[in-house]
Amino acid sequence: GMIFNTVTDELYDGAKGIRVVPCYYKLEYIEWQDRDKGASAPVNVYPADSDIMGKTTRGDDGKDRLENGNYVEETASHYVLIIEADKTSTALITMKSTQRKKSKKWNSMMNLMQIPKKDGKGFFRPAPFTQLYRLKTVLEKNNLGSWYGWEITSEGTCESQSLVERAAKFRQSVM
Repeated sequence: GMIFNTVTDELYDGAKGIRVVPCYYKLEYIEWQDRDKGASAPVNVYPADSDIMGKTTRGDDGKDRLENGNYVEETASHYVLIIEADKTSTALITMKSTQRKKSKKWNSMMNLMQIPKKDGKGFFRPAPFTQLYRLKTVLEKNNLGSWYGWEITSEGTCESQSLVERAAKFRQSVM
């Protein structure tokens, strides 16, 4: 249940989790060859508005297969700032397969967030990069096995203007 940053080789306690600021979200469809058939890199990456899923059929293994035998995975990419006591770093969290539900839930949390206006008349939806979330890992299982997945909770609004500015800058660079 540990969280591993493959870029920095840092390891985080999954039960304690990490604090993050979501900066950018991107949905893509990624085409892969089976592990025993070729390279471990994606064969192709399709944008969210692609019709590629209409060209697949569900294989016996539960994967969405193209005529060429490759499979396509719907993949959510969340670009975040990881907030630690002594530093802030950028990261990419990808969610596919069973974790797509978690990604959708997180996006819903962000889209439903409302903060009262200063004048007391109504509410507004803040930009996601102004909000803090904690991501932990929890044990999940089904009839095929067990794995660790994400648990996402809101921790309120970012505490500093400089953090919001850094998040906005990272968002712009990713876009």
